[in-house]
Amino acid sequence: MAELFTLSLIWSSIRLATPLILAALGGLFSERSGVINIALEGMMLAGAFTAAAMTYATGNPWLGLLSAMAAGVLIALIHAVACIRFRADQVVVGTAINILMIGLPGFLSGALFLSSGSTPQLPIEQLIPLAPILMAFALVPLTWYVLYRTPFGLRLRAVGEHPAAADAAGVDVARVRYIAVLLSGALAAMGGAYLSIGQSSLFTRNMTSGRGFIALAALIFGKWRPVQTLLTCLFFGLTEAVTIQMQGVVKLPSGEDIPVQFIQVVPYVLTIVVLAGFIGYSRPPRALGLAYEKDR
Repeated sequence: MAELFTLSLIWSSIRLATPLILAALGGLFSERSGVINIALEGMMLAGAFTAAAMTYATGNPWLGLLSAMAAGVLIALIHAVACIRFRADQVVVGTAINILMIGLPGFLSGALFLSSGSTPQLPIEQLIPLAPILMAFALVPLTWYVLYRTPFGLRLRAVGEHPAAADAAGVDVARVRYIAVLLSGALAAMGGAYLSIGQSSLFTRNMTSGRGFIALAALIFGKWRPVQTLLTCLFFGLTEAVTIQMQGVVKLPSGEDIPVQFIQVVPYVLTIVVLAGFIGYSRPPRALGLAYEKDR
């Protein structure tokens, strides 16, 4: 087992944790404002497809990244309008967005590239493998500063804890929640874009593979705080990196390789264990999931 723990494993853990960090930070803004964001998975898929398609069309990965963030904001706007304006059930809306984004990128890919399974391969010079990693880690202290050292952060936390009191103090609850949800869409889509034009060189159907839900689990385990959430994402990234390196290395007592499927399921089992074992120790924002209607 010692051969598994190398510098390459550490680097692989950081790479694999990057989309989780970006999505989890996005979820943090939304949920600290009181809006549950189950739709992180769908927003990541939107970002991954848009980044790959736009980069292929323009040859510029930075335009691809910006377009991905715009797509994430658009999906987040749908989520925000449904949950804030029309006070729909936030979990149901998020689930509907996730279901939509499982099929929509494949449909668009088939219409644009005559292949519903994937977008065309991008050349290596059109990829950005390092910049999103640096941005993800830089955003953690920035998020902490915004959340705890700025008037906007104070309003955001107040809206998520007691929206009626915040409203009485003159805070526009709906406006703060809209901004928070849109920020979550941009950050989650950035995480998805990294998957298609950073880690990989194309978009494939359902390439997020549940990372949006793992990011949500990391957010809960991190108690909706930036630094703790970062550490949890790194832990999940390490787990995924170890499972990749275990393939073909760890064997059964009989000498045969452990089936790949059993190894690949480890991060998802770990997510369930974390949620089941530690969710009771995390106190969510008091108004999380509760629609707010201003008194007339």
